[in-house]
Amino acid sequence: MPDPHPSRSNSGRTPSKAAASGDSRNLFQRLIEFMSPGPDSRDELMETLADAENRELIAPESRMMLEGVLRMADMTAGDVMVATPHMDMLEINADYDSLLYTVIDTAHSRFPVYEGERDNIIGILMAKDLLKLQRSPELNLRTMLRPAVFVPESKGLNELLRDFRANRSHLAIVIDEFGSTAGLITIEDVLEEIVGEIEDEFDDKDGDSDIYTLADGSQRVAGDADISAVNEAFAVDLPTEDFETIGGLVAHEFGRVPRRGETVKLGGLQFNVMLTRGGAVRWFRVTRMAEAGIGSDGA
Repeated sequence: MPDPHPSRSNSGRTPSKAAASGDSRNLFQRLIEFMSPGPDSRDELMETLADAENRELIAPESRMMLEGVLRMADMTAGDVMVATPHMDMLEINADYDSLLYTVIDTAHSRFPVYEGERDNIIGILMAKDLLKLQRSPELNLRTMLRPAVFVPESKGLNELLRDFRANRSHLAIVIDEFGSTAGLITIEDVLEEIVGEIEDEFDDKDGDSDIYTLADGSQRVAGDADISAVNEAFAVDLPTEDFETIGGLVAHEFGRVPRRGETVKLGGLQFNVMLTRGGAVRWFRVTRMAEAGIGSDGA
């Protein structure tokens, strides 16, 4: 006698129908892949994105962001961090005026705070918290410190970005394999690998000027300022034959793009790198070497 209740799969269909449905679905997938095969490598995917932009299927900004995401997948904190020698830090026992000067001079919103040696980081200070100390000098600076986040150099940027979002933190201290401070990295550094340079109040240009006078009398000069404009502003004679921008000339003198905090002497001027973005110097602090009490020989 035939079984009145033939066996069924968990989906409620007979095995033969399920198999037939699976075969049909696989055939459809193979047909789609045959008609429009997808890229088999990251390079091919990059070419596909470029083609999509050329065909106006995606905007140039979208292509840049997608390529940034792909590149970021192979990058680590060590690739993007600001190295230790160029970190702007505060010493826990420094007087208030010294702390305030550093905060104003560097224009950061967060600072690693150390005690004794620079490698001994004990927390992070928000620049706005200094206002509390100004109003109530009896407050202890240590009580205003926030816990520092430490990450290894090998930490992937994808994972680091997730951690920044999950922990609602914006800055992490990068340590090397021996546990020493290697540098620092911010959420802005990570995001800029995806979206490109992020302008803020410190980056903005006021009108069309590329040169500003700072509170200490030095000048802040944009990296893309014309050399001729710098010559006119400082009454110097920097060469204009081979380069148009001051950033290009200084990079040539270094033999590479300088890092934040590095200094070069050129044509009677001292150029200190204040800010770099996207593989180029964004801002220099420029002083005359005579005013800074520096000898004129050597770079």
